[in-house]
This record gives sequence, structure tokens and C-alpha cells, in this order.
Amino acid sequence: MTPKITAFERSPDRGRGLARDMRVRWALEEAGQSYEVRLLSFNAMKEPGHLALHPFGQIPTYEEGDLALFESGGIVFHIAERHAGLLPDDADARARAITWMFAALNTIEPPIVDLGIAKLLEGNESWYEKRMPLVQDRLRKRLGELSARLGDAEWLDGEFSAGDLLMVSVLLRVKASGMLDEYPNLCAYVARGEARPAYKRAFDAQLAVFTAASAR
Repeated sequence: MTPKITAFERSPDRGRGLARDMRVRWALEEAGQSYEVRLLSFNAMKEPGHLALHPFGQIPTYEEGDLALFESGGIVFHIAERHAGLLPDDADARARAITWMFAALNTIEPPIVDLGIAKLLEGNESWYEKRMPLVQDRLRKRLGELSARLGDAEWLDGEFSAGDLLMVSVLLRVKASGMLDEYPNLCAYVARGEARPAYKRAFDAQLAVFTAASAR
């Protein structure tokens, strides 16, 4: 049965591939799986039908037969477990790849999101100028640690895995800030992810949605 995912009808990132459905699209492309997309407006995301799939009224969701999932990390993990290409066969290597999935979402992404929220919503606050250096320093600490661990390696732990897929997806969210440029090996790492054919197919698919919405 062909899985169905949800995505923004008109993504706030203007088709840059930063919305979290992109992670799921990329995983499905890496796994060689076809999929359908159900587009949602912001209003539709808060309606009972969607809330039954995603209790927090967000995207993406994933439906396959009687199975319904939410949260991009959980969906990517499900895809990686069901299909070859995203998790190693060796048990120890598989465990390490899963650990990197958690690290991407639980350790690296939170300070990136914090930076985005500060810039988007807190710029007019009296304490903004004092808080921003603290937010940036917390992110630099994590990026520096990740950079040191990656070193000159191509991927985080041997071959490309779901851990890399999520880590690259997370790092792309800080690319526009310029902070990633301080870590050349992380810039190269992200570029390798973007160069993967599966990533390009997923990116083109989500960009086509935004382009079509903008033309209406």
C-alpha cells in the first residue's frame, strides 16, 4: 500500500526544504518508496480530522493502511526500519546510527530552533540584544562539538544513514544564518547531503508544491 504523508499547502519556508515533511520525503526517496502527499492549509491542520492523526496539529503525518504516525523523527525511523538503505545491517552500527538520529533531534536541533524563534519573535523585546549572544553561544558550542566529532569523515559513522539524513536536515535550518560557515567541515557535510540524488528528488517535489501554490 502506498503511504500518504501530509505537508504544508503553502510552506512558510517558501520552498527552501526546511519544513519537516522534507525529512520524510527524503527518507522515502532514499528507500526507493513511492508516496502520496495530502496538502493542508494552516486552518485544516487544526481541524478534528487532522488532530486525530497529529495531536499537536502539525505536519508531517504518515498513513499506511491502518498505521498512522506523527513526528518526523519517528516517521523516518519507521521508514528506515522497514526498508533497506537507511540503517546498517550490523547491530552495533545500527545502534550508533539510531543514536545519531536522536542526537540530531534532541541535541543539535533545539538550539537551532531557539535561534530561529529569537530572531523571528523576540527582536522587539528590550532584552533581545543581551539574550542573542547567549543563544548564539549555545548553538556554537553544539556545532563546535559536532564539527570536532565529524572531523574529515564523509558521514557520521561510516556509510550514510538515517542519522546523517536527520542531521543534515537539522543543519540546513541554520545555514541561512551564516553561523554554519564557521565550520567548513559541517558546510561540506551538508553539501554532500544536498548532492544525494534522493535529496534532490525530495527537494524538487516539495518546491513544486510551493511554486504551484504561488502561481494560484
